[in-house]
Amino acid sequence: MLLSLLLLTQETICRWVHDHWLELFGVVSSLLYICLEVKQKSSMWIVGFFSSTVYAAVFFQSRLYADSILNVYYMAASVYGMYCWRFAPENDDAATVERPVGRLSRPSGIVLAVISVALYTGMGYALDKHTDSPVPYCDALIASLSFVATWMLARKILEHWILWIFINFFSSGLFFWRELYPTAGLFIVYGVMSIAGWFRWKQSFNHQVQ
Repeated sequence: MLLSLLLLTQETICRWVHDHWLELFGVVSSLLYICLEVKQKSSMWIVGFFSSTVYAAVFFQSRLYADSILNVYYMAASVYGMYCWRFAPENDDAATVERPVGRLSRPSGIVLAVISVALYTGMGYALDKHTDSPVPYCDALIASLSFVATWMLARKILEHWILWIFINFFSSGLFFWRELYPTAGLFIVYGVMSIAGWFRWKQSFNHQVQ
């Protein structure tokens, strides 16, 4: 009886892994991505490009269309982020020096807030009226804030972590509801690491201005 149960459990696990291997690959590569992000390593953008490609497919299959489109944007942002972190004019020595951490100015914050609201409203309406998305406005909220947070990350702005803390914990609930359990767990880890990232980047910024 015990042997039969173990064999059944093993078969169930193998079947589940077979059905979700792409998502699992995305989880592993995304964990590596955020670890590199917290440590301010520009190699994160290379890993991010591949993990975004995977998740564009995973979210499309789960009918989370805004998140799927968002990951296509992440792919492009990975190229832009690599340029900004390693080769932008702001770097004194692009060959050896990573881009320094910056802060969000009030004018930029206002502009980004307006862009976030506009994206949320437009995407939410489009998903609600023209797709079969089960959660159009939740999907749009994640996508609009992530769009802005990723641009801030590419410019290495400290406050992008505040957005990611909210996005990651909110997303984990949505993905759990959509039965994307590995991804839901990933985003809980993301949320915790985003808090750690905020403190580490803030320490780095304070060290720069001393």
